[in-house]
Amino acid sequence: MTDIKKVSDQFSAAGQITPEELQQAAKEGFKSILNLRSSQETGFQADEQEQALAAGLDYANIPLNPSQPNQESVDQAIGAIENLPKPILVHCAAGARASAIALIATSIQDGLTPEEIIAKAQEIDLKLDQPHLKDFLEQHSQNK
Repeated sequence: MTDIKKVSDQFSAAGQITPEELQQAAKEGFKSILNLRSSQETGFQADEQEQALAAGLDYANIPLNPSQPNQESVDQAIGAIENLPKPILVHCAAGARASAIALIATSIQDGLTPEEIIAKAQEIDLKLDQPHLKDFLEQHSQNK
């Protein structure tokens, strides 16, 4: 299966997953899929929602631009995460956006400090300059 990074007991992240991997995710105990890809991205799977539902998984698609953080889109992704059954497999094309959103959701849920967020990012090999994470850390640091 695609390289899956376990961010917490509730959230894992991956790059693009195949229909077979959706079936495998359901077998491994995931309850939901959150796809952060836009339908305009190369490799977007138009029937992914149907494939996920057929595998017994809840599904949401909240497109996030890979290089330009948008607080409204991030809030929509976090809102979807709050409403989807757990555990959730979050995915994008290569895994960076998914890892960032899963880490942001974990930090909100667990009340992580900026230092704890940075340590967790390093643990899952997520670069601190990933735009969504960088934006969140800047806002989180200002609010402390």
